[in-house]
Amino acid sequence: MPWPFGDNHRVNPSNAIGPSELHQRIQHAIAQAGGWLGFDRFMAMALYEPGLGYYANALQKFGTMPSSGSDFVTAPGMSPLFGQTLAIQVRQALEATWTREVWEFGAGTGALALQLLDSLGDAVHRYTIVDLSGSLRARQADTLLKYADKVRWLDAWPDAIEGVVVGNEVLDAMPVQLLQRTQGVWHERGVISAGEGFAWQDRVTDLRPSIDIEGEHDYLTEIHPQAEAFVASLAERLLAGRGGAAFFLDYGFPEGEYFHPQRHMGTVMCHQLHQADDNPLVAVGQKDITAHVNFTGVALAAQNAGLEVLGYASQAWFLLNLGLAERMSSATLPERSQAQRLINEHEMGELFKVIGFATAADWSAQGFARGDRSHRL
Repeated sequence: MPWPFGDNHRVNPSNAIGPSELHQRIQHAIAQAGGWLGFDRFMAMALYEPGLGYYANALQKFGTMPSSGSDFVTAPGMSPLFGQTLAIQVRQALEATWTREVWEFGAGTGALALQLLDSLGDAVHRYTIVDLSGSLRARQADTLLKYADKVRWLDAWPDAIEGVVVGNEVLDAMPVQLLQRTQGVWHERGVISAGEGFAWQDRVTDLRPSIDIEGEHDYLTEIHPQAEAFVASLAERLLAGRGGAAFFLDYGFPEGEYFHPQRHMGTVMCHQLHQADDNPLVAVGQKDITAHVNFTGVALAAQNAGLEVLGYASQAWFLLNLGLAERMSSATLPERSQAQRLINEHEMGELFKVIGFATAADWSAQGFARGDRSHRL
């Protein structure tokens, strides 16, 4: 149950980490906006405000145990077999698109980049990381020191992109707008100041989910204009160059499941010290804020911008199609145990999905050979 709030639910400031500079900056933005800030703007500041937001400050973030001060672990940190297996698909895509560059958005610790570079060798002439976090870039540079001659960092879109793009748990961290249906009337949920803390407030809106929600019950959900705009911008730049492909791995659903009548409390979640909570208005800047991905919206944005869908599958099918089981058979027992979490249905295997795009779909991506669910988007 994500949030037990009504139209204006007060968050106790004693649960927050004081009136930090980030708090003050957000409160100033609220005042400048007339006393109400859409959740997408709040989420953007909480995560990306320069030097202060969660992904822009020096907190540990990535790690396997809370004792390290980390908040969560992603697939590359869970098992090196993840990147080694994904490299099979990246290699095929590089060959199919006649390109030699890999682009990674939101590279985290650099673990996935290292796994891909170790596996791909001379197939990659350049590895470009696009990341807004200066502290994470420093960590990535340390991780990738032996590939310093191949790796570069960008913090803005180039005019054209050529090559294979990868994004692991990138789309879920893009700001979303919250929509709340109350007594049959749709509202946009935003944030107001409440003393030193923040509170929710809803405003009537013309915004709607992409499909009608059955029933008359109150219903909270998200729409994803920023993620869809990101994919459209990526398509524009891939088509402006010599072409390429893109693969995104993240947790989420197709549209019909995303807006299921029973999913009435939305999908926004926070992560701190390997614990999940459902209140983004406290510990702002100290924890991650995410929302599940609407893969139908992402696919339509890509197609409308000129890309072809290569496939859409669960992470389990995708990795198994690329030979993860064979890699696991020759791994040690602890390595097999960790890699199993990537494909277990009750862990990452089913909740996480993979979607692939290309500027030309005149080749079949190996990762979608079995279990392709494109027809369900």
